[in-house]
Amino acid sequence: MRHPAGSPGSRGVVLSKPFLLLSIRGEDEAAEDEYRAMMRFAGLDTTGMRRIRLTHESLGRIDLADWSGIVLGGGPYNVSDPAEVKSATQRRVESELLELIGRIVDHDFPFLGCCYGVGTLGTVVGATVDRTHPEPVGGLTVTVTAEGRDDDLFAEVPDVFDAFGGHREGATSLPPGVARLASSADCPVQAFRVGRHVYATQFHPELDLDGVMTRIDVYKNHGYFPPETAESLRVAARQRHVRYPSTILRRFVEKYSR
Repeated sequence: MRHPAGSPGSRGVVLSKPFLLLSIRGEDEAAEDEYRAMMRFAGLDTTGMRRIRLTHESLGRIDLADWSGIVLGGGPYNVSDPAEVKSATQRRVESELLELIGRIVDHDFPFLGCCYGVGTLGTVVGATVDRTHPEPVGGLTVTVTAEGRDDDLFAEVPDVFDAFGGHREGATSLPPGVARLASSADCPVQAFRVGRHVYATQFHPELDLDGVMTRIDVYKNHGYFPPETAESLRVAARQRHVRYPSTILRRFVEKYSR
């Protein structure tokens, strides 16, 4: 799994090396929905995008040379939570991830961290990560910054677009030299880039309407929102026209396919 041979793995792109999806979703329904969505919007199949479910197995030693790029999905973990409230699995996963992301930053290796990527990548580079700017599960309006306007991954999105998200922690501020690519009214850092090739988004580029409905169902008792508001969140999500975030995921794969 961690040292695959090259083979055709993309609908339209022949990959010599696949992409790797790292999943922290312990719930099967959410994990499978995430994997299907990532492949669909990236234009990849299971050969072109391999997966490791970190809640189910250890990361092991990842050789960056084996992969075209690495994508980290979201989930219920918060890096900024005190260690004593984290499960043993979360502590193990974060220890493995932070070491890997440190190497990714050192090598400026293609990486796209979705939601949880803000906390993990932000922690590695010295961002302020805390619970100052949470957003409920559902739709939000993202505004692209001047630096984002010049970034390849954001080339096909307008200056303001709808996306789906939902998080308890986020980045309050970024260190010097890190490019802030997007923001929202309630969260100052919706996307950022470290170096030239290492990215994180607070919103979910893999989420469409069906996907966010699944997330509302799966995570209604995980503290993101009062469970009794689930139906109102579903109604609100249906009012959003989310069509652009997935182009960021697609452009990431197109840019770094090799």
